[in-house]
Amino acid sequence: MIAQTVARKRCASCQRWTGPRLPGADAGTVLIESETVTGLCEGGGWHGSERRARSACGHWLRWQVLADA
Repeated sequence: MIAQTVARKRCASCQRWTGPRLPGADAGTVLIESETVTGLCEGGGWHGSERRARSACGHWLRWQVLADA
């Protein structure tokens, strides 16, 4: 699995992204299978569109699971 930092503000760490992911062992990281894994955006700038884990937009919200990290 690949660790991606929350600081990059990409889909993988966004509350609106529905793709497969896990909180990382290190605070502020998310684990994804690959850089090309996809999920739907729900409520963001790309609402209803399939987005890759490394995509970005101006409507990013920190994934709630990571709120305490």
